[in-house]
Amino acid sequence: MKFSESWLRSFANPPLSSAKLAHALTMAGIEIERIEPVAAVFNKVIVAEVLSVEKHPTADRLKVCSVRTGTSEDFLQIVCGAPNVEIGIKVPCALVGANLPGFTIKKTKLRGLDSHGMLCSAKELGISEAADGLLLLPDDAPVGIDFREYYGLDDNVFELKLTPNRADCLGVWGVAREVAAITSTELNSSEFERDRVSTEIEDTLAVQVVAADACPLYCGRVMQGISLDVATPMWMAQRLERSGIRLINPVVDITNYVLLETGQPMHAFDLAKISDSIHVRYAHLHEKIQLLNGSQVDLTPEMLLIADKHKPLALAGIMGGMDSGVTQSTTDIFLESAFFSPSVISGKSFVLGFSSDSAYRFERGVDFSATRNALERATYLIQSICGGKVGPVTEVKHRLPQRTAVNVRVDRIEKVLGINLNKHQIGDFFARLGFEFSEKENTFVVIPPSYRFDLSIEEDFIEELARIYGYDRIPSLSPRANMAMLPVSEKKLSIFEVKRLLTTRDYHEVINYAFVDETWEHELANNSKPIALKNPIASQMSVMRSSLIGSLISNLQFNLNRKQNRARLFEIGCCFGRTESDGFYQREKVAGLSYGDVVSEQWGVPARSIDFYDVKADVEILCSGKAVHFDKFSHPALHPGKSAQIHIDGQPAGWLGELHPHWQKKYGLQKNAVMFEIDLNSLLSRAVSVAAEISKFPPIRRDLAVMIDNAINVQELLAGMYAEKSAIVTDISLFDIYRGKGVDSAKKSLAFRVLLQDTEKTLTDAEADSAVTGLIEILKNKFGATLRN
Repeated sequence: MKFSESWLRSFANPPLSSAKLAHALTMAGIEIERIEPVAAVFNKVIVAEVLSVEKHPTADRLKVCSVRTGTSEDFLQIVCGAPNVEIGIKVPCALVGANLPGFTIKKTKLRGLDSHGMLCSAKELGISEAADGLLLLPDDAPVGIDFREYYGLDDNVFELKLTPNRADCLGVWGVAREVAAITSTELNSSEFERDRVSTEIEDTLAVQVVAADACPLYCGRVMQGISLDVATPMWMAQRLERSGIRLINPVVDITNYVLLETGQPMHAFDLAKISDSIHVRYAHLHEKIQLLNGSQVDLTPEMLLIADKHKPLALAGIMGGMDSGVTQSTTDIFLESAFFSPSVISGKSFVLGFSSDSAYRFERGVDFSATRNALERATYLIQSICGGKVGPVTEVKHRLPQRTAVNVRVDRIEKVLGINLNKHQIGDFFARLGFEFSEKENTFVVIPPSYRFDLSIEEDFIEELARIYGYDRIPSLSPRANMAMLPVSEKKLSIFEVKRLLTTRDYHEVINYAFVDETWEHELANNSKPIALKNPIASQMSVMRSSLIGSLISNLQFNLNRKQNRARLFEIGCCFGRTESDGFYQREKVAGLSYGDVVSEQWGVPARSIDFYDVKADVEILCSGKAVHFDKFSHPALHPGKSAQIHIDGQPAGWLGELHPHWQKKYGLQKNAVMFEIDLNSLLSRAVSVAAEISKFPPIRRDLAVMIDNAINVQELLAGMYAEKSAIVTDISLFDIYRGKGVDSAKKSLAFRVLLQDTEKTLTDAEADSAVTGLIEILKNKFGATLRN
């Protein structure tokens, strides 16, 4: 919402500069987002009158004007090229020496004739971007007066950024109320004191409010004999234009002006276009209406209408209809001012695909006690500007919102705010806010005003006291409490440590919504029955995720689209699923994705694409200190030959693998993406470190090569050997796999490195050979292995 500072100060004018006034409002919760001057800086521009206009003797587009300035040099010759210059008009005139935005006026010759100044357009003065000729002034503009003073250009435009609960400040009067309360300044209501007009005709229009709950208060009156062949007064036009409202005709301008001034939306109907009476009702099926913005709306039964006996006239609280609007030929009008329940108007702008100033206010709540006063204000302005005769007010009232008294305890105020406000201060603050209250012992019984829909509980009123007292005056005190260090168990690994391990492996953390595309759940998580949201924020975020992988692939696509050809991403977040009893569970997981080269492009390391074993190494680092092994695994999102199930401490904990080629192609990935996903809880427990003696004696290495069936995996062999090995065997690891010439196609050759060491003595060859023979027997007896020659 925008408005001029001078308009605000006409109601409340504290002794503060523009910047300090904006700061005071902002610190009280009414944020002033921007302050802009209404015009650029210029000087020596006065109001002048054109007395004569003659054609330039040598230039078709130039005219020679005689201009009365009301200064010591009363008559000036000025050469002007504006198309709308003519005898008798009054315009801004920049005298010689005037500094305008971007240039200075000098005495000059135009095609041989002297020009002693310049007649100005709004664009040349920095008032408007429109360049449609000279800025024409009213006939009663006093010649010779400084134009800045006459046009009120020493003014600023304030732009508010209101929170949704402060609908009471969606009018200049409401903001002035706040200024008066914050600064303890008198509120000037003299402009409204003359608004009562006398009834001159008895004509009325019957009003039937069928939807009483939706429209608890409806006021209207007939006005006859008005004239729209008049100009909107300059003071009103300026206030509207500085608020970003374009001028239409005097009646519409006045209803817009009253809306901006009081926050009460209004509407004027052409009386000749209304049949019989006014009906406030819900729409019928198949009804349609063309609105003032030109849109054709197919009405639904939950839409509230203003209608006559035969047809819809307006969408109540949103916008008027084209067929009943005021036009230049209108002479009789029906003026409407009503209160519509916020719940009825709320959400309609979303359904319709457009909003309006009226809907914006009604859906937040307007002051129902000022509905009739706004009608009187608009009536007075229309009669003052357009003439006409006024009929009596027709008012239909039903049950209005109740304002319930709230107990505000003095001790509760001190406890919440941490400051000691005495009863006199509290009473003064409530009075400045316009609250009706009474005092009972140590409690104030406060009734919220009709324009404050955001006040309903004790804490709301305490917040109001804090606003008026000043948030910046409340001391910032450090909390004091008896605190003690809590023990940290060595058996628990923190989430931050998991994040640290991944970041040291060159991964970057991402955070995504838990709402995902339903197709991701079907394709990547094999989840045929994901948890659907009742009211998703977007069509592609309609279900709760059971896996983090879809979001990581989306993050990868985002980076690839921005020319990032290498990505290592991880996320820790909650996943959701259904239990067997059709309930729901929530489980925290950690997932990672690697794509592109192993390391960033550089001269010291040859380029190589990331593969399964690179990410397997990352997972092993993540699971360090635990018994982890990998089994063959099938997953719909993964390559069938390059995937594994991760077991931690003997329990399935997650999976690892390359993205399936089908999904790689679908998601437009040029290279393989390798991913993993692990239940976070399986990583957060760890064994406590135990000290062990370090041998002083040298180890012995033996290499062991065996032939084994292709169907038997290395993990089984290692587990079997570790289960029955001799105590002097300290490590067994695979260092070679061979298939090819000299090896049966149904078998493979595996080479293991065996380290042997004792803590008490140097091992002999016989002891080492005996331990290795034991391993060979294990492999032969359990797995059918044979030594390779």
